[in-house]
Amino acid sequence: MKLDSNPTNNLSKKIKVAFVITGLNTGGAEMMLYKFLTRIDRQKYSPTVIAMLEGGIFVERIQALDIPVYNLGMQPGIPTPQALLKLKKLLKEIQPDLIQGWMYHANLIAQLANALSTRKVPVLWSIHHSIASLKAEKTSLAATIKLTALLSKHIDKVIFSAEKGKNQHLKLGYYTDNAVAISDNFDISKYKRTSEPQLNLRQSLNLPEESILIGSIARYHLMKDHAGLLNAAALIVKDYPDLHFILVGPNVDQQNTVLTEQIEQLGITKQVHLLGERQDIPAIMNSLDIFTTSSAYGESFPNVLGEAMSCQIPCVSTDVGDSEAIVGDTGVVVPPKDPQALAAAWRKLIVLGEDGRKDLGQQARNRIETHFNLDGSNSFVRKYETIYDQVLSS
Repeated sequence: MKLDSNPTNNLSKKIKVAFVITGLNTGGAEMMLYKFLTRIDRQKYSPTVIAMLEGGIFVERIQALDIPVYNLGMQPGIPTPQALLKLKKLLKEIQPDLIQGWMYHANLIAQLANALSTRKVPVLWSIHHSIASLKAEKTSLAATIKLTALLSKHIDKVIFSAEKGKNQHLKLGYYTDNAVAISDNFDISKYKRTSEPQLNLRQSLNLPEESILIGSIARYHLMKDHAGLLNAAALIVKDYPDLHFILVGPNVDQQNTVLTEQIEQLGITKQVHLLGERQDIPAIMNSLDIFTTSSAYGESFPNVLGEAMSCQIPCVSTDVGDSEAIVGDTGVVVPPKDPQALAAAWRKLIVLGEDGRKDLGQQARNRIETHFNLDGSNSFVRKYETIYDQVLSS
């Protein structure tokens, strides 16, 4: 648990920020933190990351940025007393000037550890979830949300990743005066249309070149509503023999018997391709004609929409979180849990034809460049840094 300490005069002048996050596995909130760390002003800030859970694909990526990563060795669930004491000890050694919580459970344990410490520093929370109804959440998560609502008045700043998510939380009792919404941004240099695709997905899947590919990238979870997506697919494939669905994400593979059994029951085995977790997402997106999300609830600011739009792929999305604010008029947004509406939206973009989809895709790229550019002068990183300066100077 001991930290390596070899401080230099330059390092001692930097503002130490301890980022406390639930875990570092694949996810939109985790990706947002990683993007933040790639762009944070390292001349001014010295970041450290503390994960409650062990492992995750972002551990090595963050360490490659020369940023220390620690974990509390917790199992998934409510923060334990042992984890709380570990965090308290770790914060005592790091001596941060500011603590940034990231996601509900990490927000909670960050505040509790700071409250138990003799040296108090400002605590900020970052929330990456939308709540249509607490009844849709697990009992333990709903309890955590209620508890953090009660504590929110004592937090220096609560930052929501979506305007809709912020408003939903305020209705649940989160304190109003310290709440602000700062949306995520996208790396338009990484996610872009390529003239010579690195991956010929049609060829690798033995599909005709004229095939129309609709893609979804999401981990397997009830809130992602893969079941609804497959039901919608079954409504439309009979009208388009060359239509294929490309499903990507952790546990979205042939070992997922819930998915494979539903696909077989719907009779769409030949039209649905489960690729599992992939690391070549920009290349996959460049192979698609249409990108889609199907989430039923819980999304705050779906990163995959902006990434697909950056690749000039028109999108169909369910109206969850700030999806509509991202897509604007460059795609189609439909109600969640409505397979008929989802299928109708796909049909609308199919009927547009290749040229029509390309034009819509260019509009999508323009929208991301204008409003959600990670390297823009008004990026979310700069907004967070401005808040840090305000909190530390107050």
